[in-house]
Amino acid sequence: MPALCRRCSARAILKRPKTGDTLCKECFFEVFELEIHQTILDSKLFRPGLRVAIGASGGKDSTVLAHVMKVLNERYKYGIDLFLLSVDEGITGYRDDSLETVKRNEIQYELPLKIVSYKDLYGWSMDEIVKQIGLKNNCTFCGVFRRQALDRGAMQMDVNMILTGHNADDIAETVIMNLLRGDIARLTRCTAIITGAEGTLPRAKPLKYAYEKEIVMYAYFKKLDYFSTECIYSPNAYRGYARTFLKDLESIRPRCIIDILHSGENFAVKSSVKMAVQGLCSRCGFISSQEVCKACILLDGLNRGLPRLAVAGKIKKVNRVFAVSTSQRSVESASGDSGSPLTDDKQKPEAEVA
Repeated sequence: MPALCRRCSARAILKRPKTGDTLCKECFFEVFELEIHQTILDSKLFRPGLRVAIGASGGKDSTVLAHVMKVLNERYKYGIDLFLLSVDEGITGYRDDSLETVKRNEIQYELPLKIVSYKDLYGWSMDEIVKQIGLKNNCTFCGVFRRQALDRGAMQMDVNMILTGHNADDIAETVIMNLLRGDIARLTRCTAIITGAEGTLPRAKPLKYAYEKEIVMYAYFKKLDYFSTECIYSPNAYRGYARTFLKDLESIRPRCIIDILHSGENFAVKSSVKMAVQGLCSRCGFISSQEVCKACILLDGLNRGLPRLAVAGKIKKVNRVFAVSTSQRSVESASGDSGSPLTDDKQKPEAEVA
């Protein structure tokens, strides 16, 4: 006997991983959208008149987010203006193809699109960075640059908020990663639905409680246009191991994803633990918990031919390089020399600052 929809008794076409409920297609759409709407209401994400940029990569998460946000904004009268914001990392055979999907989404959802690129913002594409750094730490560079590129693009668009497509699986993976790294500062904020609220450009995650499997099913049954190929540079990413571990747990107990997320929400940190304070980078003016942000450190390392010194564990060495370069710039400025140390020292061998 075929399974029946728990809500309307029609023939069910799926079983929800999160709750175990069997649902027909229409009831699944309704429940999925209603849960996201409830998340938005409970978190008080929007107020009328906000200009909101959706981080759009062309993948399933951002495509579903764009589709659902347009539907909910019209259905529940949020009164917000929606835009699409994409980052072109410069990965041949991956990002160039996915951006074509985003351009089609721009037409399909009638949402204005802006694309910013690493090459324009930083002078480097990811293809060029990988040639310098190799495949071991490339995701560190890409993640840091992409986060700041979204901020830069959003400021160019004059928006008030950025929405990202992070789902429950992503957040559970991040909780696991931060636990394994002992990163207390990130552990305390990685489950927050809104981050950066203390600054001028907060980010929000409306899909926070949505399972990845349900996002895939929603995109499939809605026949949404999205790009499904994984990044060609990500096979060795640390997150991949956390994802494999989480999927193994999920196969045994599907509720583990939401349970890990809730555990992360309720972590308490001793008052004696020193926490990094969010401020602004002294060089670029974007948000940072250090005097010089990681993006500036990584970029300076690339421009000097010292990319490995910029990777975790060697920040102090790079900061010493910054101190030297800053004093050099002061001397050159006083003497009228306009040469740029970021360009002039680009080929300096790494051993010189060991």
